[in-house]
Amino acid sequence: MAYNIADLFEHAVDKFPDRKALACGDELRSFAELEARANRLAHHLAARGVGTGSHVGMCLRNSVEAIETMLAVYKLRAVLINVNFRYTAREMRYVLENADVVAVVYESRFAPQVQEAAAGLALITHLLEVGGGAHYEAALAAASPERDFGERSGDDLYILYTGGTTGMPKGVMWRHEDVWRTLGGGINFVTGEPLPDEWAQSGMGELTGGLTRLCLAPLIHGNAQWAALMALFSGDPVVLLTHFDPHDAWRAIERHKVNVVVLIGDAMARPIIEAYVDKQYDASSVFAISSSAALFSQSVKNQVLEALPNAVLTDSLGSSETGFMGMGMITKDAPPAGGGPRITLNADSIVIDEDDRPIPPGDERIGRLARGGHIPLGYYKDEERTGRLFVEVDGRRYTVPGDFARHEPDGTITLLGRGNTCVNTGGEKVFPEEVEEALMSHPDVFDVLVIGLPDETLGQRVAAVVELRPGAGTDAHALVAHARTGIAGYKVPKSIWFVDKVHRLATGKADYRWAGEHATAHPQEDACAPASATS
Repeated sequence: MAYNIADLFEHAVDKFPDRKALACGDELRSFAELEARANRLAHHLAARGVGTGSHVGMCLRNSVEAIETMLAVYKLRAVLINVNFRYTAREMRYVLENADVVAVVYESRFAPQVQEAAAGLALITHLLEVGGGAHYEAALAAASPERDFGERSGDDLYILYTGGTTGMPKGVMWRHEDVWRTLGGGINFVTGEPLPDEWAQSGMGELTGGLTRLCLAPLIHGNAQWAALMALFSGDPVVLLTHFDPHDAWRAIERHKVNVVVLIGDAMARPIIEAYVDKQYDASSVFAISSSAALFSQSVKNQVLEALPNAVLTDSLGSSETGFMGMGMITKDAPPAGGGPRITLNADSIVIDEDDRPIPPGDERIGRLARGGHIPLGYYKDEERTGRLFVEVDGRRYTVPGDFARHEPDGTITLLGRGNTCVNTGGEKVFPEEVEEALMSHPDVFDVLVIGLPDETLGQRVAAVVELRPGAGTDAHALVAHARTGIAGYKVPKSIWFVDKVHRLATGKADYRWAGEHATAHPQEDACAPASATS
């Protein structure tokens, strides 16, 4: 029995060949059409030396070609390497070289960066351009559409390069079966029950008739990759946008009668819901909105629930190194959560202390989140970091990526944030997400990132880079006063920089490096430093 990405997709193709599989702009593909084109691309790549274990880079915005590339690579038992299209040539070269890439499929608009990045790398023997001179379409036209590949294995390798939120990207290695179990629906996210076989998921599509999902994040991010793959495994149509635009998202929802919207935190949820309120689009088909991978603040959740009272919101916890760890489900009548995001952990996830012992519910100590069961193999070509990723708890192996949490008396956890972004101010730990949530609840704040800056007295001081709504007149003093109503004084920002636009990664995740560089480039006397922030 092969729990393999390509096999799981092919099971859905065999059940629903004529069902719509994919839509992006004016491009539509049925399952049979998507299958034939992925087969053609796979044969093209195979003829150029790509085979089992080969690493193929993908530098594409969301498109039908991006999904075709993903599927073609897995059909060959090769390994897809996600390459961030926002990277400079230098950054791209680091990923291509670190990942031992042998071929790259890229969009024509990124040709200068990709070609410069690939120049001189001995392992790269093939570059295939999408768009421009139509090299991609010519390659597919000359190749076979047949599914005549060998058997595959659940042990085949899947690699996801991290977003580089605070440092250089790292390739997280998974077995196909393990990553499917944790991110692809191989274990029911709500009940925790594992699916009995590799055909169960496509069988679900017969019962539902196909639930249409809009994946808003770029496919270079695990959130969108697995939302799309999981949908395809179940025979569910996938809708993509080439780039994120909230009004385009609603137009796609109306056109394709989208049922489930998958997004990344406030960076996408707030523009989406404010675009809806501005134009009053037809949202009658939407019954679920799912967020993961970044802060989804209570204030933004409240905005969504006010505008779409019949929608179910889910806030999922996970990372490239753990997969799915748990979920918070919020409905219109649910009581508001206090503090940070509240999540119900799955059966394989725990909170551990500094001695790698489980922290029970109700213990007020802050601990680290850990996941056992189906976990990754480690980081590609990085034994040192791999060694630090895993711990043994009561004889069982767990992965510990660095997220901190508090285990509440009711068994849920309050997510506090990632340890490598934690601010140590005067001996107290401050997690940026908690301060960001407090600031985001101010009606004049549209987006914010919180960082730690060097401080002679405190070691570090809490600082914030804030994007206000157009026309807002709030100043730093008002923001500090507002934050003090929800968080302790030592957590309140001591310095605030106002910017026209908070910079985020292409995925919508926080770019703390940019925030630190902005603060460093603007001297303290040019910042809005509220005198009342000292405490």
